[in-house]
Amino acid sequence: MSTIAEPNKWERLVWPLVAFVVLLGVWHYLVAWSGTKVFPTPAQVERGIVELFHKKVLWPDIANSLRRVAIGFGAAVALGVPLGLSLGWYPAANQVVNPVMQILRPISPIAWIPVAIILFGVGDPAAIFLIFLGAFFPIVVSCVDGVSNVPSVYRRAGRNFGLSPRQLLARVVFPAALPQIIVGLRLALGIAWLVVVAAEMVAVDSGLGYLVIDSRNSGKRYDLVVAAMLMIGVIGLILDIGVRRLERFQSIRWGFRNEF
Repeated sequence: MSTIAEPNKWERLVWPLVAFVVLLGVWHYLVAWSGTKVFPTPAQVERGIVELFHKKVLWPDIANSLRRVAIGFGAAVALGVPLGLSLGWYPAANQVVNPVMQILRPISPIAWIPVAIILFGVGDPAAIFLIFLGAFFPIVVSCVDGVSNVPSVYRRAGRNFGLSPRQLLARVVFPAALPQIIVGLRLALGIAWLVVVAAEMVAVDSGLGYLVIDSRNSGKRYDLVVAAMLMIGVIGLILDIGVRRLERFQSIRWGFRNEF
Protein backbone atom coordinates (compact mmCIF):
# COMPACT_ATOMS: atom_id res chain seq x y z
CA MET A 1 0.00 0.00 0.00
CA SER A 2 1.50 3.32 -1.05
CA THR A 3 1.95 6.13 1.41
CA ILE A 4 1.99 9.86 0.77
CA ALA A 5 5.45 11.29 1.40
CA GLU A 6 5.52 14.24 3.75
CA PRO A 7 7.21 17.40 2.43
CA ASN A 8 10.71 17.99 3.77
CA LYS A 9 11.84 21.18 5.47
CA TRP A 10 13.08 22.67 2.20
CA GLU A 11 9.72 22.18 0.51
CA ARG A 12 7.78 23.49 3.50
CA LEU A 13 9.77 26.72 3.27
CA VAL A 14 10.15 27.23 -0.47
CA TRP A 15 6.67 26.42 -1.76
CA PRO A 16 4.84 28.87 0.52
CA LEU A 17 7.32 31.56 -0.57
CA VAL A 18 6.69 30.70 -4.21
CA ALA A 19 2.94 30.90 -3.66
CA PHE A 20 3.36 34.28 -1.94
CA VAL A 21 5.45 35.67 -4.80
CA VAL A 22 2.90 34.42 -7.34
CA LEU A 23 0.11 36.07 -5.34
CA LEU A 24 1.98 39.38 -5.33
CA GLY A 25 2.51 39.12 -9.08
CA VAL A 26 -1.16 38.41 -9.75
CA TRP A 27 -2.16 41.24 -7.42
CA HIS A 28 0.11 43.73 -9.21
CA TYR A 29 -1.05 42.58 -12.65
CA LEU A 30 -4.76 42.82 -11.78
CA VAL A 31 -4.37 46.34 -10.39
CA ALA A 32 -2.41 47.44 -13.48
CA TRP A 33 -4.85 45.70 -15.83
CA SER A 34 -7.92 47.27 -14.23
CA GLY A 35 -6.41 50.75 -14.24
CA THR A 36 -7.94 51.48 -10.84
CA LYS A 37 -6.70 54.44 -8.85
CA VAL A 38 -8.38 53.26 -5.66
CA PHE A 39 -7.02 49.82 -4.87
CA PRO A 40 -3.26 49.93 -4.15
CA THR A 41 -0.47 47.88 -5.67
CA PRO A 42 1.82 45.73 -3.50
CA ALA A 43 4.53 48.41 -3.72
CA GLN A 44 2.11 51.08 -2.47
CA VAL A 45 1.08 48.84 0.43
CA GLU A 46 4.74 48.29 1.29
CA ARG A 47 5.27 52.04 1.43
CA GLY A 48 2.15 52.31 3.60
CA ILE A 49 3.57 49.81 6.08
CA VAL A 50 6.84 51.74 6.22
CA GLU A 51 4.88 54.96 6.78
CA LEU A 52 2.95 53.40 9.66
CA PHE A 53 6.19 52.27 11.27
CA HIS A 54 7.77 55.71 10.85
CA LYS A 55 4.74 57.35 12.43
CA LYS A 56 4.98 54.88 15.31
CA VAL A 57 1.33 53.94 14.83
CA LEU A 58 1.49 50.27 13.94
CA TRP A 59 3.16 48.84 17.05
CA PRO A 60 0.75 50.50 19.52
CA ASP A 61 -2.25 49.33 17.49
CA ILE A 62 -0.89 45.77 17.34
CA ALA A 63 -0.21 45.83 21.08
CA ASN A 64 -3.72 47.10 21.86
CA SER A 65 -5.36 44.42 19.73
CA LEU A 66 -3.24 41.64 21.25
CA ARG A 67 -3.91 42.93 24.76
CA ARG A 68 -7.67 42.84 24.25
CA VAL A 69 -7.49 39.36 22.76
CA ALA A 70 -5.30 38.15 25.61
CA ILE A 71 -7.75 39.41 28.25
CA GLY A 72 -10.93 38.25 26.51
CA PHE A 73 -9.53 34.90 25.39
CA GLY A 74 -7.87 34.33 28.76
CA ALA A 75 -11.17 34.94 30.56
CA ALA A 76 -12.93 32.56 28.16
CA VAL A 77 -10.33 29.85 28.87
CA ALA A 78 -10.46 30.42 32.63
CA LEU A 79 -14.25 30.06 32.72
CA GLY A 80 -14.92 27.86 29.70
CA VAL A 81 -12.52 24.99 30.42
CA PRO A 82 -13.74 24.26 33.98
CA LEU A 83 -17.36 24.64 32.90
CA GLY A 84 -16.90 22.37 29.89
CA LEU A 85 -15.10 19.73 31.93
CA SER A 86 -17.82 19.83 34.57
CA LEU A 87 -20.62 19.52 32.04
CA GLY A 88 -18.85 16.65 30.30
CA TRP A 89 -18.23 14.93 33.64
CA TYR A 90 -21.86 15.33 34.78
CA PRO A 91 -24.13 14.48 31.81
CA ALA A 92 -27.26 15.33 33.81
CA ALA A 93 -26.05 18.89 34.28
CA ASN A 94 -25.16 19.07 30.60
CA GLN A 95 -28.71 18.11 29.65
CA VAL A 96 -29.99 21.06 31.66
CA VAL A 97 -27.49 23.64 30.37
CA ASN A 98 -27.09 22.42 26.78
CA PRO A 99 -30.36 23.89 25.38
CA VAL A 100 -29.38 27.36 26.60
CA MET A 101 -25.87 26.90 25.19
CA GLN A 102 -27.23 25.84 21.81
CA ILE A 103 -29.45 28.92 21.69
CA LEU A 104 -26.67 31.37 22.52
CA ARG A 105 -23.83 29.69 20.64
CA PRO A 106 -25.02 30.41 17.04
CA ILE A 107 -25.48 34.13 17.75
CA SER A 108 -22.61 35.99 16.12
CA PRO A 109 -20.52 38.09 18.52
CA ILE A 110 -20.98 40.94 16.06
CA ALA A 111 -24.71 40.89 16.82
CA TRP A 112 -23.84 41.60 20.46
CA ILE A 113 -22.12 44.90 19.62
CA PRO A 114 -25.16 47.13 20.42
CA VAL A 115 -25.73 45.23 23.66
CA ALA A 116 -22.04 45.48 24.59
CA ILE A 117 -22.05 49.25 24.00
CA ILE A 118 -25.17 49.65 26.12
CA LEU A 119 -23.70 47.57 28.94
CA PHE A 120 -20.11 48.82 28.90
CA GLY A 121 -20.08 51.95 26.77
CA VAL A 122 -17.49 52.66 24.08
CA GLY A 123 -14.12 51.37 25.20
CA ASP A 124 -12.04 48.34 26.05
CA PRO A 125 -14.63 46.55 28.23
CA ALA A 126 -17.08 46.33 25.32
CA ALA A 127 -14.45 44.91 22.96
CA ILE A 128 -13.18 42.45 25.56
CA PHE A 129 -16.73 41.31 26.27
CA LEU A 130 -17.28 40.56 22.58
CA ILE A 131 -14.00 38.65 22.37
CA PHE A 132 -14.98 36.65 25.44
CA LEU A 133 -18.33 35.72 23.90
CA GLY A 134 -16.70 34.68 20.63
CA ALA A 135 -14.20 32.37 22.34
CA PHE A 136 -16.27 31.08 25.26
CA PHE A 137 -18.75 28.81 23.52
CA PRO A 138 -16.28 26.93 21.26
CA ILE A 139 -14.12 26.24 24.31
CA VAL A 140 -17.01 24.90 26.36
CA VAL A 141 -18.29 22.70 23.53
CA SER A 142 -14.83 21.25 22.80
CA CYS A 143 -14.32 20.44 26.49
CA VAL A 144 -17.72 18.76 26.79
CA ASP A 145 -17.15 16.70 23.65
CA GLY A 146 -13.59 15.86 24.69
CA VAL A 147 -14.68 14.48 28.06
CA SER A 148 -17.67 12.66 26.57
CA ASN A 149 -15.48 10.94 23.97
CA VAL A 150 -12.96 9.54 26.45
CA PRO A 151 -13.13 5.70 26.22
CA SER A 152 -14.83 4.16 29.24
CA VAL A 153 -11.95 1.72 29.63
CA TYR A 154 -9.76 4.64 30.78
CA ARG A 155 -12.21 5.46 33.55
CA ARG A 156 -12.52 1.83 34.66
CA ALA A 157 -8.74 1.50 34.72
CA GLY A 158 -8.44 4.61 36.87
CA ARG A 159 -11.04 3.33 39.33
CA ASN A 160 -9.25 -0.01 39.53
CA PHE A 161 -6.12 1.86 40.60
CA GLY A 162 -8.08 3.49 43.39
CA LEU A 163 -8.30 7.01 42.00
CA SER A 164 -10.88 9.34 43.48
CA PRO A 165 -13.32 11.05 41.10
CA ARG A 166 -11.27 14.25 41.25
CA GLN A 167 -8.03 12.38 40.55
CA LEU A 168 -9.72 10.44 37.76
CA LEU A 169 -10.82 13.65 36.09
CA ALA A 170 -7.46 15.40 36.53
CA ARG A 171 -5.09 12.52 35.72
CA VAL A 172 -7.03 10.40 33.24
CA VAL A 173 -10.02 12.12 31.65
CA PHE A 174 -8.49 15.56 31.17
CA PRO A 175 -5.26 14.30 29.51
CA ALA A 176 -7.30 12.00 27.26
CA ALA A 177 -9.58 14.87 26.24
CA LEU A 178 -6.72 17.36 25.84
CA PRO A 179 -6.20 16.94 22.04
CA GLN A 180 -9.83 17.85 21.36
CA ILE A 181 -9.66 20.70 23.87
CA ILE A 182 -6.57 22.10 22.11
CA VAL A 183 -8.45 22.04 18.81
CA GLY A 184 -11.27 23.98 20.45
CA LEU A 185 -8.79 26.52 21.86
CA ARG A 186 -7.29 26.97 18.42
CA LEU A 187 -10.67 27.63 16.84
CA ALA A 188 -11.65 29.93 19.69
CA LEU A 189 -8.45 31.96 19.35
CA GLY A 190 -9.11 32.40 15.63
CA ILE A 191 -12.63 33.62 16.37
CA ALA A 192 -11.32 35.95 19.08
CA TRP A 193 -8.87 37.52 16.62
CA LEU A 194 -11.67 38.01 14.09
CA VAL A 195 -13.96 39.55 16.69
CA VAL A 196 -11.40 42.04 18.01
CA VAL A 197 -10.98 43.53 14.54
CA ALA A 198 -14.73 43.98 14.13
CA ALA A 199 -15.16 45.32 17.67
CA GLU A 200 -12.38 47.86 17.23
CA MET A 201 -14.14 49.31 14.21
CA VAL A 202 -17.09 50.47 16.32
CA ALA A 203 -16.32 50.23 20.02
CA VAL A 204 -12.80 51.67 20.55
CA ASP A 205 -10.40 54.21 19.08
CA SER A 206 -7.25 52.09 18.82
CA GLY A 207 -6.11 48.73 17.48
CA LEU A 208 -5.78 47.25 14.02
CA GLY A 209 -9.53 47.26 13.41
CA TYR A 210 -9.68 50.95 14.23
CA LEU A 211 -6.68 51.53 11.95
CA VAL A 212 -8.58 49.97 9.05
CA ILE A 213 -11.69 52.10 9.47
CA ASP A 214 -9.73 55.26 10.35
CA SER A 215 -7.52 54.92 7.25
CA ARG A 216 -10.66 54.55 5.16
CA ASN A 217 -12.34 57.61 6.66
CA SER A 218 -9.24 59.83 6.79
CA GLY A 219 -8.46 60.59 3.18
CA LYS A 220 -9.42 57.16 1.81
CA ARG A 221 -5.91 55.79 2.37
CA TYR A 222 -6.54 52.33 0.96
CA ASP A 223 -2.85 51.56 0.98
CA LEU A 224 -2.96 51.82 4.77
CA VAL A 225 -6.22 49.86 4.85
CA VAL A 226 -4.67 46.94 3.00
CA ALA A 227 -1.48 47.27 5.06
CA ALA A 228 -3.50 46.89 8.26
CA MET A 229 -5.41 43.96 6.75
CA LEU A 230 -2.15 42.20 5.92
CA MET A 231 -0.88 42.72 9.46
CA ILE A 232 -4.11 41.23 10.78
CA GLY A 233 -3.61 38.18 8.59
CA VAL A 234 0.07 37.76 9.51
CA ILE A 235 -0.60 37.98 13.24
CA GLY A 236 -3.51 35.55 12.90
CA LEU A 237 -1.16 33.10 11.18
CA ILE A 238 1.42 33.48 13.95
CA LEU A 239 -1.19 32.85 16.64
CA ASP A 240 -2.45 29.76 14.82
CA ILE A 241 1.09 28.39 14.45
CA GLY A 242 1.68 28.97 18.15
CA VAL A 243 -1.36 26.90 19.14
CA ARG A 244 -0.51 24.23 16.57
CA ARG A 245 2.87 23.74 18.22
CA LEU A 246 1.11 22.67 21.41
CA GLU A 247 -0.24 19.66 19.54
CA ARG A 248 3.31 18.42 18.94
CA PHE A 249 3.92 17.60 22.59
CA GLN A 250 3.75 13.86 23.05
CA SER A 251 1.36 13.93 26.01
CA ILE A 252 -1.09 16.04 24.01
CA ARG A 253 -0.66 14.15 20.75
CA TRP A 254 -1.47 10.82 22.32
CA GLY A 255 -4.09 12.27 24.60
CA PHE A 256 -3.26 10.07 27.56
CA ARG A 257 -0.49 9.83 30.11
CA ASN A 258 0.13 6.64 32.02
CA GLU A 259 0.16 8.30 35.40
CA PHE A 260 -1.51 6.46 38.23
